[in-house]
Amino acid sequence: MTNAPYPGFPFAAVVGQEQLKLALILNAIAPRIGGVVVRGEKGTAKTTTVRAFAALIDGAPLVNLPLGATEDRVVGSLNLETVLTTGKAEYQPGLLAQANGGVLYVDEVNLLADHLIDALLDAAATGQVTIERDGISHSSPASFVLVGTMNPEEGELRPQLLDRFGFAVEVAGTKDVEKRADIMRRRLAFEADPVRFAREWSEQTEALAAQIAVAKELVGRVLLSDEALTAIAKVCASFDVDGLRADLVIARAAVAHAAWRGAEEVAEEDIRVAAELALPHRKRRNPFDEPGVTEDELDEALDGAFDEPEQEPQPPSERPEREPDAQPDSDGKAGSADTGAQFRT
Repeated sequence: MTNAPYPGFPFAAVVGQEQLKLALILNAIAPRIGGVVVRGEKGTAKTTTVRAFAALIDGAPLVNLPLGATEDRVVGSLNLETVLTTGKAEYQPGLLAQANGGVLYVDEVNLLADHLIDALLDAAATGQVTIERDGISHSSPASFVLVGTMNPEEGELRPQLLDRFGFAVEVAGTKDVEKRADIMRRRLAFEADPVRFAREWSEQTEALAAQIAVAKELVGRVLLSDEALTAIAKVCASFDVDGLRADLVIARAAVAHAAWRGAEEVAEEDIRVAAELALPHRKRRNPFDEPGVTEDELDEALDGAFDEPEQEPQPPSERPEREPDAQPDSDGKAGSADTGAQFRT
């Protein structure tokens, strides 16, 4: 007889961290967003939230990428000796291919070798991993949600690498007494009886999973209008970001957010949410500026972006002539003997 699997902490039971949870959900709906890097001090539930999220999306695999992993372990390898006997190179999948359909998690991503970060970012952006050895290449699907966590006190990611993550989220411990008490209450209840705790949160967990599944079905039908594209371009230009990566990330994220809320067309609120997640690590700022994007900055950037275009005044239409059989009645209104007052319009 086998024991039931030990349940992890439910995603729905995580207190706070709303921006991080939304960033993960949008990446699940549209993995081409490019993942999320989570910056924050230790003890802010970064790992707990990521693990809970992986369990939420249909039991998708959660693959941990260790800091000491070799390139072959990450990307995969080709055994060229088999070419001589079989005519084909034997492919050994790496962690990127193993994460296909799930979550690739890199703790302390800022300490990972740059060439490995490049490899996993390439896979996250294209949805596949390609190995080339001595003129022979092999490609495998590698569509996953990339999540990197880091403590800035241990060193920063190079700006060129940070820019390649779709989203960046800052997390911090809450100072709210009630929230801190709620965090302790839920954590202690989970540790006392994980199975019971997971069962108590099962309804909320199943509802979230169902909403994600529906959004993934809808996302391909969401309309991104020219008006919305212009608004996105205006936002990115106003924040003076380099290149067009931010524009594309915001476009994909806005579509995903529209699908998340069940809409079939991108609206201003979708662009606003996407910009809040995609711009903080990309906008140019002075050394002493606070990180993030403020509501006032977004209001100014989006001001007028979704206004209805002014229409040229139309000349007044000519009044319609009366029908030949229309005769004025006794009170001056046009009418006919059979049907009463009628005009063609």
